Amino acid sequence: MDKLEIFYTQLITKGGYALVLEGIIVTLVLAICGVLIGILVGTLCAILFTKEDKNRFERVFEVICKLYVGFFRGTPIVVQLLFIYFVILPLFGLAGSNALLVAIGIFGLNSGAYVSEIIRGGILSVDSGQNEAARALGLDSKQSMRFVVFPQALKNALPNLGNEFVTLLKETSVANYVTVHDLTYAFKTIGSASYEYMVPYFFLALCYLALVIVASFIVKKYERRLRKSDKR
Repeated sequence: MDKLEIFYTQLITKGGYALVLEGIIVTLVLAICGVLIGILVGTLCAILFTKEDKNRFERVFEVICKLYVGFFRGTPIVVQLLFIYFVILPLFGLAGSNALLVAIGIFGLNSGAYVSEIIRGGILSVDSGQNEAARALGLDSKQSMRFVVFPQALKNALPNLGNEFVTLLKETSVANYVTVHDLTYAFKTIGSASYEYMVPYFFLALCYLALVIVASFIVKKYERRLRKSDKR
């Protein structure tokens, strides 16, 4: 029996396809939830970073946010997963926590560190005259940011946010390090059942490639619609 037949037997005859389908769903959940958490956390950090009149509490919180961004941008995602899941959580008596929820949180924090820079760049790209005009109309700094600056900044940052989702989709491949049953885990399990990994890993690469191509297509399509709306 050749390698392809062995893989077919494990995938179809012995029900490995169920693991693959579950892995695809888990991978998409990790990427989608992770980027949503990242947008929320990153936006809060970016607004704080670009705010001019900070009070004492905000200055302290800004230092914490900078340390957070520095850690998650300065260390590999796999190190973050292992460190938080196997070192930090046990220190607080949370060993054995739900691996999927923990991974979602870590991917969200990792994404938030990068999104903070994306949103910050979007805010800084808005012409300062927009803020001055809003203040001239009687809006305070918070209202100006909420109703004038931030909507434009978010629109400017949306293409990069789409690229962040594509990047995060690929990075979820390390979630199996903390026993998350993602796409990589599925094909590793199929390979370990027959001790033949070459074909399963080949199809694993094809699956990630297909997911990235679809996600990139959606992002590019949205970017084209965004450019068309700007021309009107």
